[in-house]
Amino acid sequence: MKGTESKRALLASLFENNRINYALTLTVCVVSAGVNLMVSWLLGAVVDAVSTANWAALTRTSVLCLVCIPLIFFSDGLLAHVKARFVHRGMGQYKAKAFSLLSKKSVAAFTTENTGTYLSALTNDALSVENNYLNSAVLLVYYGILFFAALGMMLWYSPLMTLIVIVLTVLPIAVTVLMGNGLAKREKATSDRNEAFTAQLKDLLGGFAVIKSFQAEARTEAIFCEENTRLEHTKERRRRYAGILNAASGAAGAAVQFGIFLIGAVLAMRGSITVGTVLIFVNLCNFITQPLQVIPEQWANRKAALALIDKLAALLTENAQEGGEAAPKTLQQGIVLDGVTFGYEADKPVLRDVCCTFAPGKSYAVVGASGSGKSTLLHLLMGARRDYTGSLTLDEREVRELSADSLFDLMSLIGQNVFLFDTTIRSNITMFASFPDEDVARAIRLAGLEPVIAQRGEEYRCGENGVHLSGGERQRISIARSLLRGSNVLLVDEATSALDNETAQRISSAILDLDGLTRIIVTHRLEESLLSRYDGILMLKNGVVCEQGTFDQLMAKKGQFYSLYTVSNG
Repeated sequence: MKGTESKRALLASLFENNRINYALTLTVCVVSAGVNLMVSWLLGAVVDAVSTANWAALTRTSVLCLVCIPLIFFSDGLLAHVKARFVHRGMGQYKAKAFSLLSKKSVAAFTTENTGTYLSALTNDALSVENNYLNSAVLLVYYGILFFAALGMMLWYSPLMTLIVIVLTVLPIAVTVLMGNGLAKREKATSDRNEAFTAQLKDLLGGFAVIKSFQAEARTEAIFCEENTRLEHTKERRRRYAGILNAASGAAGAAVQFGIFLIGAVLAMRGSITVGTVLIFVNLCNFITQPLQVIPEQWANRKAALALIDKLAALLTENAQEGGEAAPKTLQQGIVLDGVTFGYEADKPVLRDVCCTFAPGKSYAVVGASGSGKSTLLHLLMGARRDYTGSLTLDEREVRELSADSLFDLMSLIGQNVFLFDTTIRSNITMFASFPDEDVARAIRLAGLEPVIAQRGEEYRCGENGVHLSGGERQRISIARSLLRGSNVLLVDEATSALDNETAQRISSAILDLDGLTRIIVTHRLEESLLSRYDGILMLKNGVVCEQGTFDQLMAKKGQFYSLYTVSNG
């Protein structure tokens, strides 16, 4: 059902705010078709004037021919212009709608799905939609007008010849209809292979540094060549089939034209019609056979494009962000986990029977060895995954029942993996929103970013994923970004791991100094000066909360935390 709604939305976007352009394009199609039919009439009139030696008729017809030439140029040029405008707006809106629906997917979608699928859908597949759906929306009407107008003109001149034309045109119709469905299947196969190729290329380029360091160039070239060969073979099969379809349609059309010419010649020799009428029928035959070749082909292309739109709609529906009730604006009663168990795979839990409470306005450290489930805990708090068991509540409201947007309003996450856009430092901090200068300056100061700003300036361009900055500089921008939002709950996942000790100490202290915020901080820096300032410490081991309490309480207990702290500071 949701896939159907997405498909409707995508199809509607092609024509939304674009109907005037479409209507104008179709109007010009009518004019252009009329001018083309006028050419057929003029050719017949010239031949009849010559055959009867009627100089006056020849003169009149010659003048009309001179008038018709600029009309052909004007009508065809105008059609190209208005059609380009219609296609331009339609495709712009289609891709914008697709990206809008994509942005509504859950965070989990982008951790479990291959983004190469969407790159392919919004590039290769979008080009196919442009050529095979939007262009077809014009061409089907244009050739339909030509067909029926030419048929009407034929009936006016000779109903008998028109009947002969209709009988003969059964052949090209049969050819294109029988072969049309095969083209849609090959278009879908090409899209699937394009998707696999794009995903493979994205993967190889993303891991280029690793490839070089392990001298795996030859092996990865072989992988690339194998995937590229598969793609080109699939495309070749599609092109070959389309070529056969065009050849069959062309041959059938030629057979029709020869048949009409020969039968018309016989009728003219008997005096049933004039020689000019034969020429008109032969010329009009193009406007009968060409639509009969093009319309089924365009219809097959349209079906192929619809298959791609169906595919994109299905992708956009998978892992779609569900609605839900609103999370509280500010945390009043706290966060409570009661028997929470979760695993990315059903039979391999990462967290087991976690029970703990985070009081509002307090600060908590989450510690433990690598792989103990610390980051997973934060992701559950953010609502990134909702397939946990047990109870996870914010102010007594179950997280899985809250809308993702309202959770993101309540919470901010400073993660280990920082992503920066290829834009300025300020835009990366503000996330393209407008904030007062004093608020931005405060976030910059708290994040320890002032030296970077002093050296490079706020308008310094970061490069693709911050390639022009060091790891520590990128991390500080990420911290400033989250602090600027002023969320009521701040989740921090090893945010100071890329920073030197002095900077990390200063930023960690600044976060602990923030008033009115609930702070849950995953940290590997086990320093007494910081740990003693937390209101509580949660110790995870193999996904289980093995200890929790204040620093002094846990040290006095001399259990798992005491051992971890002693080893870390030994």
